[in-house]
Amino acid sequence: MAAVVPGPPLSWRIHHNRTTVFCRTTHKSKSKYSTHSIFTPRASLFISAQTRQTKSLPFADSSKNRQSSALQEIKKLCESGNLEEALGFLKRESDDVALDPAQRSEAMGVLLQACGQRKHIEVGRRVHEMVSASTQLCNDFVLNTRIITMYSMCGSPSDSRLVFDQLQRKNLFQWNAIVSAYTRNELFEDAISMFYELISETEHKPDNFTLPCVIKASAGLLDLGLGQIIHGIAMKMGLVSDVFVGNALIAMYGKCGLVEEAVKVFEDMPERNLVSWNSIIFGFSDNGFSQESFHAFREMLVGKESFVPDVATIVTVLPVCAGEEDIEKGMAVHGLAVKLGLSEELMVNNSLVDMYSKCGFLSEAQLLFDRNDKKNIVSWNSMIGGYARGEDVNRTFSLVQKMQTEDAKMKADDFTILNVLPVCLEKSELWCLKELHGYSLRHGFQYNELVANAFIAAYARCGALCSSERVFHLINTKTVSSWNALLCGYAQNSDPRKALDLFLQMTDSGLGPDWFTIGSFLLACSRMKSLHYGEEIHGFAVRNGLEVDPFIGVSLLSLYVCCGKPFAAQVLFDGMEHRSLVSWNAMIAGYAQNGLPDEAISLFRQMLSNGIQPYEIAIMSVCGACSQLSALRLGKELHCFSLKARFTEDIFVSSSIIDMYAKGGCIEHSRRVFDRLREKDVAAWNVIIAGYGIHGRGKEAIELFENMQRLGLKPDDFTFIGILMACSHAGLVEDGLEYFNQILNLHNIEPKLEHYTCVVDMLGRAGRIDDALRLVEELPGDPDARIWSSLLSSCRIHGNLDLGKKVANKLLELEPEKPENYVLLSNLFAGSGKWDDVRMVRRRMKDNGLQKDAGCSWIEVGGKVYNFLIGDEMLPELEEVRETWRSLEVEISNIGYTPDTSSVLHDLEEEDKIGILRGHSEKLAISFGLLKTAKGSPVRVYKNLRICGDCHNAAKFISKVVDRDIVVRDNKRFHHFRDGACSCGDYW
Repeated sequence: MAAVVPGPPLSWRIHHNRTTVFCRTTHKSKSKYSTHSIFTPRASLFISAQTRQTKSLPFADSSKNRQSSALQEIKKLCESGNLEEALGFLKRESDDVALDPAQRSEAMGVLLQACGQRKHIEVGRRVHEMVSASTQLCNDFVLNTRIITMYSMCGSPSDSRLVFDQLQRKNLFQWNAIVSAYTRNELFEDAISMFYELISETEHKPDNFTLPCVIKASAGLLDLGLGQIIHGIAMKMGLVSDVFVGNALIAMYGKCGLVEEAVKVFEDMPERNLVSWNSIIFGFSDNGFSQESFHAFREMLVGKESFVPDVATIVTVLPVCAGEEDIEKGMAVHGLAVKLGLSEELMVNNSLVDMYSKCGFLSEAQLLFDRNDKKNIVSWNSMIGGYARGEDVNRTFSLVQKMQTEDAKMKADDFTILNVLPVCLEKSELWCLKELHGYSLRHGFQYNELVANAFIAAYARCGALCSSERVFHLINTKTVSSWNALLCGYAQNSDPRKALDLFLQMTDSGLGPDWFTIGSFLLACSRMKSLHYGEEIHGFAVRNGLEVDPFIGVSLLSLYVCCGKPFAAQVLFDGMEHRSLVSWNAMIAGYAQNGLPDEAISLFRQMLSNGIQPYEIAIMSVCGACSQLSALRLGKELHCFSLKARFTEDIFVSSSIIDMYAKGGCIEHSRRVFDRLREKDVAAWNVIIAGYGIHGRGKEAIELFENMQRLGLKPDDFTFIGILMACSHAGLVEDGLEYFNQILNLHNIEPKLEHYTCVVDMLGRAGRIDDALRLVEELPGDPDARIWSSLLSSCRIHGNLDLGKKVANKLLELEPEKPENYVLLSNLFAGSGKWDDVRMVRRRMKDNGLQKDAGCSWIEVGGKVYNFLIGDEMLPELEEVRETWRSLEVEISNIGYTPDTSSVLHDLEEEDKIGILRGHSEKLAISFGLLKTAKGSPVRVYKNLRICGDCHNAAKFISKVVDRDIVVRDNKRFHHFRDGACSCGDYW
């Protein structure tokens, strides 16, 4: 019998869905198994069982020459892709009996192989018909095997099965071909079924071709148990040492996530080829072991076996470089591909474009893309995805249009849609999103679950949640991912309560939440500050072992932080076995957001001492903590650290530093950092405008606001809050009203309550309380506590008792639990001498268990913060500080200072009031600063409450007699005292 097994079909030479003919060079240690059966059969071996040897005739040499010439012509036509011509030539030669049966069989085999490789099923069918019509060839094992393989390579495994079922006799080669056919076409269950039938109903034993196909099928099903069973069969049959079986096992274990098992198989292989190395490299990379993947690649190149990489190697390593954003390694692999002559290969070029774009080198990616004259849909999708990740909306959509206009045959597929959708982030992209959706509907992409889910998420990002819901309801079979897409959309947008409802609907439908569902649900709870629901889902996560998931762990931290429970978050953080950088950042930010700046800074120092390099978000949080503490020296150190680490190149870090200096009293430092920014976005302008605002420098803030618009930047909600606040502190009422009118009329921004609050405060400070009240009455919605508090404060400043009572009633209805609201009302009565009413308010506070915040001032000296409280007898160097104040009081009294006892809102004798004024915390802090700081340096003091009139007056005189700048930040703004005057112009 002359028939032999054909070469393995390309299905199991495909590495990660990339067809590549691998180098067959192997390195042996003790191999006793021959690999002759995996090579393409020689022509002389294609004689069927029925063919008899013919006797030599006188004209035999001439006949053989003609047969050889005819066969070579057919091979030449097949290699050039002229399959129709090759078929015609074969028919003519067959009709002329120019080919003997053996030559004819070999020619048909060559043509069938070419049809499979070029997926030309029609020519393949006609060859099949010729075989079936020939009594000599219809039962030829080799040709029937080639026919089964041809149909499978053309994507028609049903035809392969039809041929297989019609065979009267089947040998192992046909069984292998049909198993391979199903595996190649990802009909893995059918492949397994045929394998079971082979081993249970026939006498054939699987060989080193059968098992790799079945192992690949088990990997495709992610059926680890089945893969291990086949591994066991291979061991019993002595096939486990076969290089191709070993390669398939490495790929299977890698795909199923058992990297250690893959490594064990790899290390135990008596011989390895290039596919073995490619498989283990991919196993590492596919499971997130990037460094191990690089190490294996390096070992393959320079180790004892020293293989030369092929296309599959390059396209396996480049995605690892892309995933790590390691441009240096990526460029090294690129250089290697160029040296090996592989860089022009389409798959390599596509992988290079993808790598450069994911590393942020879009110009290099574009250059490679432009040079590619064999672009396929993957090429276009790679470049489109690069611009989409860079959020370049115009270039993304432009490239999609160019793709379809340059090549009429090139049409966007579902992967194109998935690449483009992430760039749809704003309402302005909604029309483009709808166009994409229409295209997808016309081409049937909506049946792809990934595409449908991506549209749900994209509509949600663009604020069209109703459209998200419509897409969701059109999905016939909703998976957890479908629910997650919609739930996350509501959680991240304006309706977190709807997200909670969806979560309950999903669980009622019988679907269990996954880690992403839990994370989205926790996000919704965080936004709603719903601690109750959040704690319930925390319990669910613990019971189901999900708490150890890093994503869920950070989501739980954020929940407790947002709900004002930073110490509960700390307990969770301390219990984490593996603290990710994100968890450190979340905890530091949590402390800063909850008014615990000392804890935030302490944790940041601990993070650095543990050798953890912070990211930008941590720097921003610590800047915020420094701002709260007004720890200017620490802030400067942080600025230096950021400069050395090149964090200042990040606009958000730079904006945080600008804000830190502004809130630390150094607006000039803020301006220098701002002026040095290479690119200034709206956020940076907002910070510097607000900074000038809290320093009472309204005109400079207005100048910045106008410059920003001249540069083409459009102000947003926060810009107007900053400029209105600046006008309020500087008393620029008419300018402020003009800007308020511009919000809607000129910039088409709907004014929010924050904008109305700023204007009410501005009008109230200026004594235009009636105008402020009129504005409150014209509000489109109900005024909140901030507006009533601002109006009550204005009534206190200007002594409007009657209106103040009415406003206080509104305020206490909204916030009856806040002591500062009662203090405002008490001060209103005290300022009008209504002591009985004062006592009544204080009694009410006591009955409600409320206590007024004590006045506190603090100052930073030598990197340490010193606090001063009224009545605190434990102050550092108390007697020395008091003595300093007594000396200062004498000096400033000589130039006109007299105590303003109206600032003491208690029913006491004048001498007692003067005694209380002497103990005010800001006076003590200023005295301490003058004692402990170098002569001529500014004294910076910070206070938790509004500075009283007497301390404000005293600070002006002190700045004159000591000839030093004194900067005081109260809970509203900065006061810069110099040479007897204040920057606020006594307007505060």
